[in-house]
Amino acid sequence: MGASDEGLDAPGVNLRGDAVGGVEVGHRLIAAGEYELAIKAFNRAALADGFDAEILSGLGSANLGLGRLGQAEALLRRATTEYDPHPEDLNNLGVVLLNQGRDSEAVQILRRAFALDDGESTLIRDNLRLALANFENSDSLDINEAEYKLVRRGSSDFLISTAG
Repeated sequence: MGASDEGLDAPGVNLRGDAVGGVEVGHRLIAAGEYELAIKAFNRAALADGFDAEILSGLGSANLGLGRLGQAEALLRRATTEYDPHPEDLNNLGVVLLNQGRDSEAVQILRRAFALDDGESTLIRDNLRLALANFENSDSLDINEAEYKLVRRGSSDFLISTAG
């Protein structure tokens, strides 16, 4: 930055640069923990280009980050049934189901995610292990004792860990 006769010279906008799309903006906002703004960015992208798996997944992940489990489930289910499912989307759907105490269904969804990912993601593997442990111990667990929190990893993946 240099000083001009009229004061400080701030950098301007690069008018020749490529604009960043709404989907990319949405993913960046999720990474920054700005879930409400991410929802707005994904909605703008949907208005411009229509809904697709990535937009539905982004909306679902943003709602998951806000704790809106019903909305997140509906969006993630749509992303994984209307389009070819991605392991990350199935993982996030599994996280929603775990948070809702639906361990049996979460195990099924997370097994699909693990298989699609060829077992390469430690995040999906950890979530599957947790779901299996919950399912196997569901008779002895009091639902109020099993409290979980979401821990964001990467751009749109979530890991469940026990609170405390």
